[in-house]
Amino acid sequence: MTLSRLLVVFALLALSACGAAEPRWAGEAEVTRARYVSDGSASLTLFTVIGKRSGAGAHSGLLVNAPSQRAIFDPAGTFKHPHLPERNDVVYGMSDAAVAFYIDYHARETFDVIEQTIFVSPQVAEFALARIQSYGAVPKAQCARSISSILASLPGFEDVKSTMFPKKLTAYFASRGAVEQMHRDDSPDDNTGLIQAPDLRLRGDLIATLTQ
Repeated sequence: MTLSRLLVVFALLALSACGAAEPRWAGEAEVTRARYVSDGSASLTLFTVIGKRSGAGAHSGLLVNAPSQRAIFDPAGTFKHPHLPERNDVVYGMSDAAVAFYIDYHARETFDVIEQTIFVSPQVAEFALARIQSYGAVPKAQCARSISSILASLPGFEDVKSTMFPKKLTAYFASRGAVEQMHRDDSPDDNTGLIQAPDLRLRGDLIATLTQ
């Protein structure tokens, strides 16, 4: 096998860290209750999971902070939490604590997480929110491709190239002057147990639970 083919194989193996497509559709009441509005500026935040040993991109996620609400598009991802409803790879209720948990879920002894934020107009953020909500469940290894497709449909992002490689999106966000932060953690690689997940219910959820 040639070196170029080996590189392609290794890249696809790295991308397989994105989970299989799993269509989900949380109920309307659940999604409405989880709605979270941030007081921060409208923005798009790209999260890229990087293998510590290989340096290869393993997964991409796109957090959309729109005036109406903040939600994350986690295409073909394995992230889940009992207090965060999901509809076809869009996870709602992304409070600051939920975003921190998303980062902590991915950053571990085998992976680092790059966070890159680009500030956009409220109109572009709302358009991005509509696009992630309408995209649908994403097949395995298509996380970067789905995000690049969504970005290309947004005003001002038409120059993004379609790609299957998360680090290509990282480079694109860097070229746009994104505010960048690296997250590292030495927590165990096995982080699938939800029993240790923090309580991420919003105040309304918590009050409803206590009064039942």
